[in-house]
Amino acid sequence: MSACCALTLALTFYACQKKNQSATCSTCHPLADSMMVVSARREASEVGLQIMLDGGNAFDAAIAVHFALAVVYPQAGNIGGGGFMIAHTQYGENICLDFRETAPMAAHEKMYLHPDGTVQQRASLLGGLACGVPGSVHGMFELHRKYGSKSWYELLQPAIHWAENGFVLTSLDVEEINAVRHELDSINGMNVFTSRRWKEGDTLRQPDLARTLILIAHNPSCFYKGAIADTLIAAVNNSGGILQKDDLLAYRSVWRKPIEISFLNYRIITMPPPGSGGLALAQILSWLEMTHVQNYKHHSASYIQLIAELEKRAYADRSMFLGDPDFIQIPLSELLSKEYLSNRLEMFPVHQVTPSTSILPGEISFHEHEQTTHFSIVDAFGNAVSLTTTINSAYGSRLIVNGAGFIMNNEMDDFSVKPGEKNQFGLLGGKANRIQANKRMLSSMTPVVVLKDNNPVMVIGSPGGATIITTVLQNLLNVLVFNMGMQQSVNQPRFHHQWMPDVLFLEPAWEEWAVLVDSLRRMGYTIQFRSPIGRVSAIVKTPGGKWEGGADTRGDNVACGR
Repeated sequence: MSACCALTLALTFYACQKKNQSATCSTCHPLADSMMVVSARREASEVGLQIMLDGGNAFDAAIAVHFALAVVYPQAGNIGGGGFMIAHTQYGENICLDFRETAPMAAHEKMYLHPDGTVQQRASLLGGLACGVPGSVHGMFELHRKYGSKSWYELLQPAIHWAENGFVLTSLDVEEINAVRHELDSINGMNVFTSRRWKEGDTLRQPDLARTLILIAHNPSCFYKGAIADTLIAAVNNSGGILQKDDLLAYRSVWRKPIEISFLNYRIITMPPPGSGGLALAQILSWLEMTHVQNYKHHSASYIQLIAELEKRAYADRSMFLGDPDFIQIPLSELLSKEYLSNRLEMFPVHQVTPSTSILPGEISFHEHEQTTHFSIVDAFGNAVSLTTTINSAYGSRLIVNGAGFIMNNEMDDFSVKPGEKNQFGLLGGKANRIQANKRMLSSMTPVVVLKDNNPVMVIGSPGGATIITTVLQNLLNVLVFNMGMQQSVNQPRFHHQWMPDVLFLEPAWEEWAVLVDSLRRMGYTIQFRSPIGRVSAIVKTPGGKWEGGADTRGDNVACGR
């Protein structure tokens, strides 16, 4: 895409927003013959689609969407964070890219503990000490090096335009800025996000970020050495951090072997450690095949009980065994073996409600926030990309790199700050995920590509911290077992159990299902209502051979295809 083309496209998006048009704006089509992008923002989805219409592949589109989201979805899109990608290539490869953040070299196991051993929770969440070494720029450039077909410079032009000329804020944008306004001010002083009292329909411009993106477009290595790197290190350390030049110079994204399992007549491709979601998802799907989930009535009390009980077992295992595979030995094959999984079912029968305190990790607990973003892409060549990226909390550490305009992550909170200590999501941490220099923190991000006869038929993922795994699981079942369309599936109410706390979380929509909720309580579940559970961006191949996008109305998600 030329810079001129990118500008024309961007101005089209701007006009659509100014007219307050819906997700069916003429530039967006949720049904497509050959290519589709679903993301958290219209601007990003349209950018990705245009890249492919201009001859680019799904990987080119992913890079452009990633940088666009860093501008138009700053609460989670980023260049100061990291993420995971699962993809299937037109040549039949299943690939996995880990560009997760790492702990600085000066990080250590007791860095967030008071002398008496209690946890300094705020220090792992806000300001410079919460920041891991960012991987997004390295990851996108590595993806371009191996699979990109268009020029790197061109792929960043739409993001540069949006940063320079601004984008129109939605009501959700305004709500999320206001929620962190005080912390953004206290950490940075007056800044681009708090310079005025925003309202829906206002235009947010980010000139500092535009200049940074221009530098990255000309030379991506300048993020890790040179002017941007120097500015980044100064900002983090002036805010109490411990980042060094060597941390940035040493950062590398990693190609890993994805987890692959069979489920019914499909092949599920998902994330290995340091992602925890892939293993948990694989375990639950394997158990569901053993227990013949297809014989259950969708959203019946017995169906929800089955899922919840299996979730407890998977989350218990997750707390014990998972961490960065470059630092610890993880018994993946054993945890996914038929013998191990069968023994777990026999030990804790799923036809009864087992208290979480009785369910221990198998014989052979954890940290994370919910403001992540996911996008799904398929192209006309046969490539499929599922990519989840994050800065952890909404607006990450709330630290804006002065003069560079981007927000730094607070991913250090995803480590087990202290074994046995609950994080902000109630997830327990274990020794496998303890803080160590250069280590990658565990994550629930669960990008998935589903194959049938070695062809992509579904691409899915979601933000949501600990709820990502269960959100992806329920949508896989909705489509693959209960034959729903993608948007129908995404619109379904969701539930979640994560072992500890021993609570079954339901979205408020379930309150209308009073008889069902009462049945679950009588079974012995403690019910708590919360919203939202995930914000899915997904694509499925319809029986008629088209691609259908599922764009979650819990967010501002939009599906665009041709």
